[in-house]
Amino acid sequence: MTGTITDISPHYVTIGHVGGERRFALTADAKAWRGEPLDPSALTPGDEAVIRITPSHSAIADRIWANIGRVCGVIVECDSERIVVTEGAMRKPRLVVISPLASVRIKVRLPNLRPGYLVDIIGVWQGEELHGLVATTPQPPYRSDRVPPRQLVGGRLPDSITGSAVWHDSADEPYGVLGTYYPAVDPAAGCAEDSAARIAPGQALAFRELPYLAIGSALHVHNECTGIAWTLPVTGCAPIARLFNDHCVTCKTSPRGRVADLTPASFIALGGELEDGCFNATLTIGR
Repeated sequence: MTGTITDISPHYVTIGHVGGERRFALTADAKAWRGEPLDPSALTPGDEAVIRITPSHSAIADRIWANIGRVCGVIVECDSERIVVTEGAMRKPRLVVISPLASVRIKVRLPNLRPGYLVDIIGVWQGEELHGLVATTPQPPYRSDRVPPRQLVGGRLPDSITGSAVWHDSADEPYGVLGTYYPAVDPAAGCAEDSAARIAPGQALAFRELPYLAIGSALHVHNECTGIAWTLPVTGCAPIARLFNDHCVTCKTSPRGRVADLTPASFIALGGELEDGCFNATLTIGR
């Protein structure tokens, strides 16, 4: 559930959303995050909240993320404190302000804050600015237009694909959508991102080998860290995720880079913690 906090106490949270207001009881060990871990009662009315509801009871919550956001893409402009990032041809550029409190930590993982390089930052939204606090992964050493060429994958589809599952900010899509973007959507599907960027079918840069899948394909996504699994549809291509070759280390090191770019609702439903940015996943095709 997502919405604006209208009332908060150590035992309850009330949020306003398009359907009105809803009140949730908080478990005794409920946790919250707004730039850092804190007690839920420290949140304030007006915070934009993402709430994880317990599977056993629809009126009880155990986790709240307030004002959390993520910007993942290619740097197009930058100075010492601000960077402008494009997340693809179909989304408007995002402004990231690097928090002074996190500057050293971020720049250790993102040493090349220059146009053309990839960044992935989680932080807190303040208006239209993301105040960056966490660099989710070490920055790739290559520019986004220098991604090593991939080899096409032919033959029989593998029984499963294991790698890193991440989530993307849902600012441009309805919250609550269950699905995943996939880094190797079949070129015949006509990826809107590639069309908008005037990239010919099959010519998009991608770091690793993955089998092509069609939009609407069913993927059984298993979170190797929590044991939770869901079957999700492929809802689009992942133009930025396919440029990364990072390995998730949430519970163990994933054997492959990004294989799924989940909606926040899907990531949370699979037991993921948004501030971690990723979990190790196994995808089974067509089941």
